[in-house]
Amino acid sequence: MNVTQVFLASTLYGTATLAAALDSGAFPPAGRRILLTSNHSLTPEIAPGLDAAPGFGALRTRFDEVLDWNAVIAPQHPSGWAPRPEDVPMWERQLRALWGLGGDRVELVVESLQVPPAQSLCRLFPGAAVDVYADGLMSYGPTRFRLDPQIGMRVRRVLHPDLVPGLEPLLLTEFGVRGEVVPAAALLKVLAELADLPEASELGYEPREEEPPALLLGQYLSALELMSPDEEEELHADMVRGAFEWGHRELVFKPHPSAPAAYWRRARAEAERLGARLTVLDAPLPAEVLYQRLRPALVAGCFSTGLLTARALYGIPVARTGTGALLARLAPYQNSNRIPLTLVDALVPDLHGPAQDPPADLAGLVAAVGFTMQPKVLAGRRAQAEAHLARHLTPHARRYFGRRRLTTLGLPGGIPAQLSFLPRSPAVRRTVHRLRRGLGRRLGGRLGRGPDRVS
Repeated sequence: MNVTQVFLASTLYGTATLAAALDSGAFPPAGRRILLTSNHSLTPEIAPGLDAAPGFGALRTRFDEVLDWNAVIAPQHPSGWAPRPEDVPMWERQLRALWGLGGDRVELVVESLQVPPAQSLCRLFPGAAVDVYADGLMSYGPTRFRLDPQIGMRVRRVLHPDLVPGLEPLLLTEFGVRGEVVPAAALLKVLAELADLPEASELGYEPREEEPPALLLGQYLSALELMSPDEEEELHADMVRGAFEWGHRELVFKPHPSAPAAYWRRARAEAERLGARLTVLDAPLPAEVLYQRLRPALVAGCFSTGLLTARALYGIPVARTGTGALLARLAPYQNSNRIPLTLVDALVPDLHGPAQDPPADLAGLVAAVGFTMQPKVLAGRRAQAEAHLARHLTPHARRYFGRRRLTTLGLPGGIPAQLSFLPRSPAVRRTVHRLRRGLGRRLGGRLGRGPDRVS
């Protein structure tokens, strides 16, 4: 039977990860390979898609053809559309006819399986085997939702760059899915292709040979509602101050492609005040291209994946700022940014603080944080979480855990040890629920569930 592999991609870096996996032989031969692009911007009708990104032409050579998912489901948005169960057979027949699949065996390679469009595509081909790939740090965290077993049991592996050497992803481990590393050599080779393109050589920046710059990474965190626009501007200015304290006078700022120009004005003003030169590079290129073109002496940011990419793949010194404040306010507790924040905070030096030792048990820390985020999804990790917290819950490590969360889950570090049986006691729980109902009725139903309640 002929095999068609369908690769779903929405970012240039994700496509580069797929290209590296293909180059390294991670996928068996297939009769046909389709790259299915998806534009997730708020206004995909007017925003440039993946196929318009600089360097896309060099990456698409690994595939037999490129198709547009937005065009298939228009006018629906890829991030919000999902097929109704009763329509799945009709949709599969339509897609097989539209894409010329015939009776081919289809294999799917997708990102972010928990949400559309990846989950939608997997539902439309219910007999297809699935591989998941990840290009960032979220793969080290738990699956965001309890996934339908009819999808989860079809996943064979999670492909990911080895950004934290030795650390295994938690993503989809509840289904026994194994992680598989995309070789660094293959990924570096693909990224070097992007750096050699004409678009990458016309950055509008003239480096000073005697002083390699410090590269500052913006993330557009206010768009994720992790901070206000004013706080994000101040974060960028703080990066300037920190890099200056490290002795750097030549600074380059790479804003998020969607961030407005106002978000780096305060950083530029701060550089002028300190007597440093700040150049803003707003070309839509991956940070890894800048690592190769600029050879920075330092990469600084908040919790961008680019920090660990710089260190793991290119050996560039890195520093972070603002992670402590974000950890203290990140909500809801299950927010999928919690694991990337934890990893960067634990592994990357503080731009304004002394050097720190890495955690004695990083895998245990990640498992414990992951369990507190998704205790039902990762129910099998309770013992590991308890063991880690019992041994390693130092005053510094408390920043990664909410005391209320630990108490609710009956974990070490919550309420005093002599009362640790209380959260698990059915009698205590029934009494508390009766009291809440009675008090709620007397107050007119004004008592609701707390924001940190275990779901």
